[in-house]
Amino acid sequence: MLGTPAEPLVQHSHSQPNSRRMSNDAEAKLAANLNTRRPSAIIAAFRRPSQALALCAATQRRFLSEWAPHSRTSVASTTHDNPPSTAEILGHEALSKALSALYAKLLVVLGLAFPVTEVIANGVPDGYYQGFYLYLYLVSVLFVVFQYANIMRQKAVTMIIHNYEGTEKDDKNGKITPRDKLKLKESISRYGSFYLRLGAIAFGIGSMVYSGLELGEYFEMTDRCRSVMSVITPALRMTLTLAQMQFIFLTNKDIKSGSYKMIQRFGFMHMIATNLCEWLYVLVEETKHEIHHLEHSIQSTTNGTRNMTEEIACRRANIMGALLQNASPFLFPCTIEYSLICAVIFYEMWKEVKCTPEDFEKKYHAPKNKSRNNSMTPEKILQQFAGMLGVSSPHGSRTALHHFSLDCSHAHRGLFAGILVIVFTIISLIMFFVLANNPATVIDAIFEVNICELVLYTLTILATGFALLQMRVLPYKRKSQAVLGLDTSLLILAQTGMFVYCMFSLIGCHHTMHSSKSSGLTGFFSEFLSLNQTILQSLFIIDAWWRRCGTSEQRRDKPGRQLVTFLLVANMAMWTINTLEKNRAEFRPAHLAFYGPWAWTIITHVSMPLAIFYRFHSTICLFEIWKNCFKNKPIFLNV
Repeated sequence: MLGTPAEPLVQHSHSQPNSRRMSNDAEAKLAANLNTRRPSAIIAAFRRPSQALALCAATQRRFLSEWAPHSRTSVASTTHDNPPSTAEILGHEALSKALSALYAKLLVVLGLAFPVTEVIANGVPDGYYQGFYLYLYLVSVLFVVFQYANIMRQKAVTMIIHNYEGTEKDDKNGKITPRDKLKLKESISRYGSFYLRLGAIAFGIGSMVYSGLELGEYFEMTDRCRSVMSVITPALRMTLTLAQMQFIFLTNKDIKSGSYKMIQRFGFMHMIATNLCEWLYVLVEETKHEIHHLEHSIQSTTNGTRNMTEEIACRRANIMGALLQNASPFLFPCTIEYSLICAVIFYEMWKEVKCTPEDFEKKYHAPKNKSRNNSMTPEKILQQFAGMLGVSSPHGSRTALHHFSLDCSHAHRGLFAGILVIVFTIISLIMFFVLANNPATVIDAIFEVNICELVLYTLTILATGFALLQMRVLPYKRKSQAVLGLDTSLLILAQTGMFVYCMFSLIGCHHTMHSSKSSGLTGFFSEFLSLNQTILQSLFIIDAWWRRCGTSEQRRDKPGRQLVTFLLVANMAMWTINTLEKNRAEFRPAHLAFYGPWAWTIITHVSMPLAIFYRFHSTICLFEIWKNCFKNKPIFLNV
């Protein structure tokens, strides 16, 4: 009775690609019978409980397989009777990547041209380009919403499929094994370390405070200065900052683009361009306001001309404006550092949106047999054995991502030495702010900071050199093909700011050595040691990033950990100095006179936020080295 209707089914299955064949021949025949039998026969079949369960299972499996993202019987595969070749698919992927990169480059150029034109050109209305930023923020917010909707859809479909498979196993075996319950708890990895994403949240809060002060400034403007854009743009910027913070902190590397690769490529590139344009906008705005502040100070003593006074009369004139002017040297670096972290993380996400030959095989051809995935691999055996012993496994579950332990042995001497450095730095900061308030002792305040920097850089150069020598004995175990990961790439990028500031400072110190406003040889040597310490520390972090203890003796002695602990705390001290003292152009009055207010202010505002971020990110990288290189794991788990 089953033979006649089954023959067309067999012929039809041979005429289609392998991806449309049913995994179970019995279920296929039952489903075919369900479609071809008379109603009376179907009713008779449902009277038999075993036959009814089989028919329901076959129908439910067929329905769920049409909604599965990578199903062998997906609806998408039915439209590809003649699928394109792998070369054509990869060619389209390369073209879409190039177009998205070109789109981002165009946005970044516009983001630089608009604010610079407003500053250097005459007769340009204030904020004429706010519509451009409105477009950037709106599209970015919409893309984040789209990403969340896509992730929620994938999670819902995956949960339905896993619940169905668990119910089916429960019907067959009477119970669900613990291994089946843990299928969803796979090991996941995120973009950047936990502390980098935590730093992004801290800088994002500073950026939101900066935007909030700009928003509050609107309510004190006169009717002549008010515009709708001056209140909508900061509000949208705050919304985007909050959405980006949550998206970056919670998103992992397992995002599946599905059939939205083109949208995601352009979306991520738009987010990159938005963050870079935000960086450029804040940089130009703060440079313009500080130049105006410096020229106003010079004008009050020399009775000079009033350039730019009419231009900036609408902004930073009342209570909120004065508050923003005083707080901006500490807040605008947060916006720049937050934009830098977001841009680099979104670039990593953009690189993950790709179509490999393996993806092509999954989409257009039959997937490989997955039964071997259920076999016991050495990693699974180690993971189960580690669970029996109560130790952590390198192949942990999703819960292990949020629970970790720290071994603080062989770190106390470095910690107490770092505490002494922090105390010394705080005393130096207090002396600087006291001396800088008196115009007669400004040079003494700068001299005192230079002495503090000389001590810090000398100690950290010695500590970095000895740590580099001690940790060379640890074996180098790189887990990925890339030489530089996300964190080390960010470190090298931020090091550019240190190079720019140190080079221009060295040139300025050389030419203003005998000036009355100069700090003399102390300023020259402090910048020279800062440059050398930056180079040596970056080399140390890149070299030690993938080193791990290989023997029981190394795990017991932990070579170099005391010095890494000291460097970690010392970089926090140097970050404090850069943030609170050196972030203003007035910190170097001799350089201000040598380069001029415009040039030296631009140099400071371009380089110093990157230098501040370099010290912050060095602390993060050193903590990752401190935590990962000296883990006390059993020998059988040291893989």
